[in-house]
Amino acid sequence: MISFLHGNIILKKDKFIIIEVSGVGYKVFVSRQTLLKLPEIGQSVKVFTFQNVKEEALDLYGFLTYDELEFFEVLMDIRGVGPRSALDISQLGSIDKIKERVLQQDEKIFEGIPGIGAKKAGTIILELTGKIKMLDKKPSADEAENALVQLGFTKQDARQALSMVSEGAKGTEQRVKEALKILGK
Repeated sequence: MISFLHGNIILKKDKFIIIEVSGVGYKVFVSRQTLLKLPEIGQSVKVFTFQNVKEEALDLYGFLTYDELEFFEVLMDIRGVGPRSALDISQLGSIDKIKERVLQQDEKIFEGIPGIGAKKAGTIILELTGKIKMLDKKPSADEAENALVQLGFTKQDARQALSMVSEGAKGTEQRVKEALKILGK
C-alpha cells in the first residue's frame, strides 16, 4: 500500500497532480483546497495518500496532513460514501469546521455535492457523529491501532477496541494486549 509520497510536482490539474518519485510519476487526486496549498510545478512536496484499489483502477488520493487523511478514511467507512464524495466532503472547510457542523446536525453542509441528497446527508451525519466523538476521545493514528491492523483487524474494529481499553493501560504493548482481549483473540 502506498501511504506517503515525497517528490517533485510535474503536473497540476483541477482534480489531480502528478508527483515524480525516483523517476516514476504518480497521479494523485486532491481536493481544490489542497491544490491551492501545494507548491509550484517543479517544487518538492510530501503527501499522505490513500490507495483505493478497484477491479478496473488503482487510484491515489493525496493529503497534506495525516489528520486530513484520517478524516478522509473515516468518511470512506460510511455506507454509500465513495472516494470522490469523501474528497468533496473533505474540501468543505477545515476538519474542525466540518466536525462542528456535523455535530450540530447541519445537513446543509452537504448541499451541492453530487450524489448526496437529503436522505444520504442524514445518514452521513448520523454515522459521522459517532465516529467524530470516537476520534476526539483518543487519537486513532497511534502505534497500537497500527499493530492491530497489522494483525488483520479492520481500522474500525481496532479503534473501537482501543476506545474500550482501560485508562490505566500504559504503552503500546499493554494497550494492544487489552484490545486483543476485547476482540476475543
